[in-house]
Amino acid sequence: MNSQKKQIGFFEKYLTLWVALCIAGGISIGLIAGDSIQVLSNMEIFKVNIPVAILIWLMIYPIMLQIDFSSIKNVGKRPKGLILTLVVNWLIKPFTMAFFAWVFFSKIYTAFISPDQAGEYIAGAILLGAAPCTAMVFVWSYLTDGDPNYTLVQVSVNDLIILVAFVPIVGLLLGITNVQVPYDVLVASVLVFVVIPLVAGYITNKSLIRKKGEEWFKTVFLPKFKPVSILALLVTLVLLFAFQGTNIIKNPLIIILVAIPLVIQTYFIFFITWFGGRKLKLPHAICSPSAMIGASNFFELAVAVAIALFGLQSPAAMVTVVGVLVEVPIMLSLVALVNRWKY
Repeated sequence: MNSQKKQIGFFEKYLTLWVALCIAGGISIGLIAGDSIQVLSNMEIFKVNIPVAILIWLMIYPIMLQIDFSSIKNVGKRPKGLILTLVVNWLIKPFTMAFFAWVFFSKIYTAFISPDQAGEYIAGAILLGAAPCTAMVFVWSYLTDGDPNYTLVQVSVNDLIILVAFVPIVGLLLGITNVQVPYDVLVASVLVFVVIPLVAGYITNKSLIRKKGEEWFKTVFLPKFKPVSILALLVTLVLLFAFQGTNIIKNPLIIILVAIPLVIQTYFIFFITWFGGRKLKLPHAICSPSAMIGASNFFELAVAVAIALFGLQSPAAMVTVVGVLVEVPIMLSLVALVNRWKY
């Protein structure tokens, strides 16, 4: 029996620290640079900021390299776990996120946030809630003894559903909250940040495995991309907070205010999925990643779409970045809980 304790990777383990340092560094750069930082924010094509688009593509492409759609052929063998994942991620999670965001930003926070700002904060939360996790969930599944093959199936199916469900769900929820939806920008964002890297990742995956073998692909090629993805994320955060610096200095409580509904949503969805899995009598190795996928978010996509729809300095972009900040410590607490409740 292998008693060796499973460990999260160095960069992933301290991601919250890196994000916090990027926040501090970004705000400092923004204050020092002043109006000159606008040169970067004005580098746009079709409302998409070019430097940030390149960085986000570098974040998302390595994620898509891991997806193996051939695994989907095994879906019929154990369908209950997949059905639970799809119901929670697409029929429950986006709507509870919108509800919690509406309660906090439109009702509870009226003394701190104007009605116009509230709409954009809610929009950022909706973008997070409508984008289920596709990358870090492999880490959470590993740490909780989840079935890696089944996790891959769940993530692969979710990625396919994102292609058709993300735009209508986001459009519906933003419409309900009275936020104007430029559908052309929304569709273009999904095309640029999901479809293209997904196709590129799939082609790269298949061609390299055919030439070099699966073992080389997983143990040599994929690890080389991990630092690229995380570095791109951190540089993006520096840029975002460089543009947000003045707003944060004026309202330093905003990060805490934004974090509260995101934290509540994460735990709420986790418990729904976990106890739903127990009710369905799922084995631990399937129930665990199902709950983790539900609780975590595809924040890379949410950040990209928030910037495209509302701009680098928007409250919506701020919410998605705070989502990155709080996700790792919350998910590590859930990993500990799942391991304590292992059955």
